[in-house]
Amino acid sequence: MAFKNFKVETDADGIALVTWDIPGRSMNVLDQISTDELDEIVKQTTADVAVKGVVITSSKEAFCAGADLSMLEGMNHAYAKALKEQGETAANQMLFDQSRRFSLVLRSIETSGKPWVAAINGLALGGGFEITLCCHYRVAADNPKTRLGLPEVKVGLFPGAGGTQRVPRIVPPQDAMQLLLKGEAINLDKAKKLNLVHAVVPAADLIKAAKDWIKGGGKALAPWDDKAFKLPGGPVYSKAGMMMFPAGNAIFRRETFDNYPAARAIMQCVYEGLQLPIDAALRVESRYFTQILRSKEAAAMIRSLFMSMQELNKGARRPQNVPPTKVKKLAVIGAGFMGASVGYVSARAGIDVVLIDRDQESADKGKAHAQSVIDDLIKKGRAKDSDRDAILSRITATPDYNVLKDCDLVIEAVFEDRKVKAETYAKAQPLLKDGAIFASNTSTLPINSLAEEFKDQGKFIGIHFFSPVEKMMLVEVILGKNTGDVALATALDYVRQIGKTPIVVNDSRGFFANRCVLRFTAEGLEMLMEGVPPAMIENTAKMAGMPVGPLSLSDEVALDLVLKIMKATEADLGPNAVDQAQKKLLVELVEKQGRFGRKNGKGFYDYPEKGKGQKSLWPSLAGLQPKHLDPDTLDVEELKQRFLVVQAVEAARTVEDHVIVDPREADVGSILGFGFAPFTGGALSYIDFMGTKKFVELCHKLEAKYGSRFTPPKLLEEMAAKGETFYGRFPPKKQPAAA
Repeated sequence: MAFKNFKVETDADGIALVTWDIPGRSMNVLDQISTDELDEIVKQTTADVAVKGVVITSSKEAFCAGADLSMLEGMNHAYAKALKEQGETAANQMLFDQSRRFSLVLRSIETSGKPWVAAINGLALGGGFEITLCCHYRVAADNPKTRLGLPEVKVGLFPGAGGTQRVPRIVPPQDAMQLLLKGEAINLDKAKKLNLVHAVVPAADLIKAAKDWIKGGGKALAPWDDKAFKLPGGPVYSKAGMMMFPAGNAIFRRETFDNYPAARAIMQCVYEGLQLPIDAALRVESRYFTQILRSKEAAAMIRSLFMSMQELNKGARRPQNVPPTKVKKLAVIGAGFMGASVGYVSARAGIDVVLIDRDQESADKGKAHAQSVIDDLIKKGRAKDSDRDAILSRITATPDYNVLKDCDLVIEAVFEDRKVKAETYAKAQPLLKDGAIFASNTSTLPINSLAEEFKDQGKFIGIHFFSPVEKMMLVEVILGKNTGDVALATALDYVRQIGKTPIVVNDSRGFFANRCVLRFTAEGLEMLMEGVPPAMIENTAKMAGMPVGPLSLSDEVALDLVLKIMKATEADLGPNAVDQAQKKLLVELVEKQGRFGRKNGKGFYDYPEKGKGQKSLWPSLAGLQPKHLDPDTLDVEELKQRFLVVQAVEAARTVEDHVIVDPREADVGSILGFGFAPFTGGALSYIDFMGTKKFVELCHKLEAKYGSRFTPPKLLEEMAAKGETFYGRFPPKKQPAAA
C-alpha cells in the first residue's frame, strides 16, 4: 500500500525502513494524515511475519517539528459544534477519543512485539519526540544543531501522547519536570546523559546503526512493560519522591502563580501517572489533555503564540506587489547602546554594517559593545571564537557619513530629540543611493512629524527595536501617512532577515507597545501614590502574569528617560497630558536624589555590584509616599485586574485610533514587546476571552473608583452592545506570503 507522507521499504533482513516525508513541507509535522498512516503502518508491520523489526526516520533535515497546531484548533472548533448540537457528554467523549488517538497509535508501536528503532536525523520536538520515546531504541545522527524536547507548555498545552509518562520513567523526576515544565529543547550530549537517546553516531551510519541494533537481538519490550522495572527516582511515596513533589509544587506556584492550567496538569499527570501501570497512566494523561485542550488559555496561546506569530513571520502584512528584498549593507547612525545592538544583531544575520557616530571614539565604542556581547556568549559556551571574528569583520565603525552611499537601508538611532534627528537627516539625505530606505528607531516621537524633515517621505519609515535588542524578539514597523509599499516591504524583509517578529502599526505618539506598557508602569506609580506598599505593587503585577513589576520595569527603562518622555509629552500636548503627581515623584527621584534606575545602580531598587547579590527595593521609597494603606485591607484580585485592564483598554484605543488594524499584531506585539500575561493570548485576546460585555462592565467599575484611564473607548461600548469580539469584527486577512 502506498502512503502519502511515508515511504516503507523492507530489506532482505526483514527490517522495514519507514521514512517520513510530507510532500510540499520543509519539515514534517504531526497532522491527521500522518497519524492515520502511521497507525496503518504499525498494523501492517505487526501482522507481517516477514518483518523482523522497524526503523523510523525522516528524509528531511529534521525528524519532526511537532504537532500541527492548526489540527488541534480544528478539534476545538469541532468540539464547539458538537457541544451545541449533541450536548456536553457527547462532545467531551468525542474530544477525548480524538485527542487520545495518537497516544494509542504510539502505544501500539510499543506493544507490537516487533522492535522499533527511532533513527533521529535532526530536530525532534513535541509529538515528533514522543514518537521516538515509544520506540524500543533511539539512535541519533551526530549533529550539533539537533535539539530534542517537549515545548508544548509554551503554547498552553502539554505532551499528550505519552510524554508526561515516558520521560519520568526514563529520567529522574527532577530532570523530567524541568523538561516538561520549561519546555526547553536539549542538545544530544544532554539527551544521551539522560538516556533519552541510547546512541549518537555519524550521520552516514545512522540507518545502519539502527538496523544493526535490531539484527543484534534488540528486544521489543519497553522498560516499563518489564515486570522488573523500577522508577528512576523511586516510587512517588518514597523518601526521594516526597522530597521532590511537595517542593516541585511550591516552585510551580512561585513560577506561574497558577496562571497556566497546562503546567498544573503536567504536575498532576506525572504525580498520578507514576503511581499507575503505563496503560492507566496514559489514560490519565489523555483525560487531562482533553481538559486542557478545552481551556481558554490553550485556545488563546495557540492562536497568538503559534498561528498568529507564524502568519506574521511569513509576511501576513507584507505588500504583495513588491518583490522580495534583501539588505546587503546597513548603516546605523548613532552607535550608542541601542544602535550598537541593532548593528550587532544585523551583523550576526550576515549583513555588512557601518556604525556611524559623531567621532571615531564614539563609533568604536559601539563596535566594542558588539564584541562584549559575543565574548559573553563565548564564555557561556554558546558561541565560538570564529563566530566573533566573522561578526566583527562585518562591522565597520566610522564618523564618516560618506559610507551611506552604498547602503540599502539606513537606521537612525540617535537621541530622542527632534533637533538632533533633524540635523542627522539633513546630513544623511544627500548621500543616500537611489532606492535606499531610511528608518528611524524612535520609540516615542511620531513618524509623521519626523518625516517632515525628509524630502522623499515614501522612503521614510519607523523601525522600533526593544531593549535589549539581542534578546527581544519584537520589532514595531511604523507607517507614516506617506510611507510607500517598497519601504514597508524592505523593513519587514529586514526584520525577518535578522530573525525577529515584525508588527506593522500606524503612526501615533508611543505607537502601540509604548502606549500600552507606559500605562502599566504609570499604574504602578498610581498605586505608589495611593499608598499601596511597593512590594505589593511588584508582586501583584507578577501574580497578574507580567514578567516583572512596574517599578522594576521603570528602572530598566531608566527613570531619567521616563521623566524626559513625560516632559516632552507635556511640552507637545500641555500639562494635562501627564500626571503631575507622578511627574513630581520622578523629579524627586531623578533630579533631587540622582536615582536613574538600573543604569546607575539606584532607582526604585538598589542594585548591588555585578555578582554580589540581588537587587532590593529602596528602603526610603515608602518615605516618598503621601500615605500608607494597610495591605490586609487591599483587594489583591482588583490590583491584578488593574494592571491588565489598563493595558487592554489602551490596546482597544489603539484599534479605535487605527494604530492597530490587525488584532494579531496587538496580541503578538503585547506578549513579545512587553510581556503582557502570555496565558491570556495578548491584550485584545484578554478582552475577547473574557467577553467584551463583561470587560466593559469591569472597566466601568474601575473607572468609578480610579478615574478616566479605565474609561472604555466608544468602539468597545459598541462591540459590547453587539456581543462582538476583536477577531470577529476585524478578521485577520489570510494571504500567501510573498517573502
